[in-house]
Amino acid sequence: MRFHGYDSDDFYDEAFDSQGRPRPVAEPLIQRLTSLEENELSRRQHAADAMMLNLGITFNVYGHEGGTEKIFPFDIIPRIVSAEDWAPIERGLKQRIRALNLFIDDLYNDQKVIRDGIVPRELIETAATLRPQCRDFHPQHNIWCHITGIDLVRNSDGAFYVLEDNLRVPSGVSYVLENREVMKRTFPQVFEGLPVASVENYPEKLLTTLQNVAPRGVQNPTTVLLTPGIYNSAYFEHSFLAQQMGIELVQGSDLVISDGYVCMKTTRGLKRVDVIYRRIDDDFLDPKAFRPDSLLGVPGLMDVYRAGRVSLANAPGNGVADDKAVYAYVPKLIRYYLGEDIILPNVPTHLCGDPKECQYVLENLAELVTKPTNESGGYGIVIGPRASRAELDAQRDRIRANPRNYVAQPMLKLSTVPTLAEDGIGARHVDLRPFILYGEEIYVLPGGLTRVALRKGSTVVNSSQGGGSKDTWVLKRPCDAVNGFSNGGEARQQQQQSL
Repeated sequence: MRFHGYDSDDFYDEAFDSQGRPRPVAEPLIQRLTSLEENELSRRQHAADAMMLNLGITFNVYGHEGGTEKIFPFDIIPRIVSAEDWAPIERGLKQRIRALNLFIDDLYNDQKVIRDGIVPRELIETAATLRPQCRDFHPQHNIWCHITGIDLVRNSDGAFYVLEDNLRVPSGVSYVLENREVMKRTFPQVFEGLPVASVENYPEKLLTTLQNVAPRGVQNPTTVLLTPGIYNSAYFEHSFLAQQMGIELVQGSDLVISDGYVCMKTTRGLKRVDVIYRRIDDDFLDPKAFRPDSLLGVPGLMDVYRAGRVSLANAPGNGVADDKAVYAYVPKLIRYYLGEDIILPNVPTHLCGDPKECQYVLENLAELVTKPTNESGGYGIVIGPRASRAELDAQRDRIRANPRNYVAQPMLKLSTVPTLAEDGIGARHVDLRPFILYGEEIYVLPGGLTRVALRKGSTVVNSSQGGGSKDTWVLKRPCDAVNGFSNGGEARQQQQQSL
């Protein structure tokens, strides 16, 4: 299949430059795709879709009239990130996680960041994700954000920007792993000769990270994954990761507090649990500490946690750092805690909690993207240039009623990548969610989840809003080395090492 008629519509395209010439990073892949027979790519896509169905790679959409469980859409043309582009991304993510972790620990203890005027006290005290239950507490090794997903976008200048932080219970990494597996099974020859960084060791890295933050003195920690259950939108990921790590998948009803410890019910009696990878929001984690009506959590869990007899990942309370209003202060936080300039820049952000900025937002709502500070999945976002007058008026009323709950940003021109469409290969908008693990050291999974807006012209990439995903290739060598890479024995050896 050829790229005749491929048009990025003046957006920055990651495969072709403005003159329509293949970029060095994508040239080997484009040549390979161009050499395929007419319908070969479509046949590969159908094979990948069938495999996704057979593997049960799904997500749940609440309230969808066609049913709750959906096959996660997958596009077979991979997205490629060069070694030159990935290096600053990795450094920037590590920098950001270090600073955010220090910020959370400071916030729940000394609060120097507030006393020194770096972040306004009112902003923090009005954050919906602030948890007083976590005050005057340090988790094991002072690590609050063990597993993080940070959303990146590439703008018209070709640079990557951080769009938002996800520190509470970030999801999507299972699709990264399964996308790679599907690609290897259905389209293996496309890898040959390309030094693609491996992602398959993530479950091992995740388990090591969890074990590294076990309570002090525990030699062989028992680790479990706590899920809300089968109706959760990410239940496939919960069961997948538990299986890949070789740990038990449990619900709140499977755990009890006994003699001051968390224990798991087994056929042989109670077994002590040392580390809980929890995929339950703070509010539902412990009915004695948070919402008393929760049936998903474990009564008394927070008492055991604060006593240091069990570790929770991620730590409760860390959501205060991914509040979209706090996000605007991250460059200052990096300078304050690390003494460094930010490597991965933020998107310019207007805080509606500030009266002057709020007035500017209300007057320019049709040109801005407004979003609530603590929603996820694309919900509550209004894209001004594409919104109707009624939608803008409704958003304006919501902002006036609760200005602290909203931020606004300019509408970015998200980069595009080649994507298989009904009428051939077309340019579609993408973002990127890399995953970062923080244990004894910080590890960044090479690539992460590329989400793609499958509808032409759409910039909404969320799976719940009609988006899909791609396999993301991070190359381990510079572009010039890739283009000169042999397709002979050396290439096959490199392929085996990479995959």
